[in-house]
Amino acid sequence: MKQKQKTKISKQRILETALECFSSQGYRGTSMKDIAARAEISTGRVYHHFSNKLELFEQLLEAYWKILRDPDLKLNKLIAAARFPDDIEDLAWAIKEIVQENYRYVNLIYIDVIEFNGEHVNRIYANMANNFRTAYEKRFEELRREGRLKDGADPYFAVMMTYRFFFHYFVVETSFGVKDHFGLGHEAFVQQSKFHILNGLIDNGGGV
Repeated sequence: MKQKQKTKISKQRILETALECFSSQGYRGTSMKDIAARAEISTGRVYHHFSNKLELFEQLLEAYWKILRDPDLKLNKLIAAARFPDDIEDLAWAIKEIVQENYRYVNLIYIDVIEFNGEHVNRIYANMANNFRTAYEKRFEELRREGRLKDGADPYFAVMMTYRFFFHYFVVETSFGVKDHFGLGHEAFVQQSKFHILNGLIDNGGGV
């Protein structure tokens, strides 16, 4: 095996081990020695690839951002197709998949909030509104022309609320380990969410 390939494998092993450690022990609760011991390599080799623990943490966060930015990600394909609110169920299942497959990365966000005051994750949310506006502008103009939007309804708020609501729900289910915390299975939860997002709660025709 060529040295370049060996180096790549070694770095990847360290990153995977660091992700396990950080996501279960926190940033301050993890040392470079911990990572080396769990990876079964020398501490010196860890430092050979990464100058310090912060570099490791930041590279892991960047790896998660890369996953979330991937145009081939099912969720990003749904956003690019811009069919909201006709694709609410599809959005829910795509978000569930992301959270379940990347729960250790998701845990890093909470660690960043607690231990770094959200220093690294701020950029995820800073441009969220503009990104959704760009993605859905044509779609929502179309819905207005078709008369499908209620007076006073803000479709941009609705799509962002839906997106974040499903993310939070599945994080609680997966990372927090609280199953069916709405008292419903996932299928029933998604159906109820869809109904209330589309219809609301109060029947204004009843004079309330």
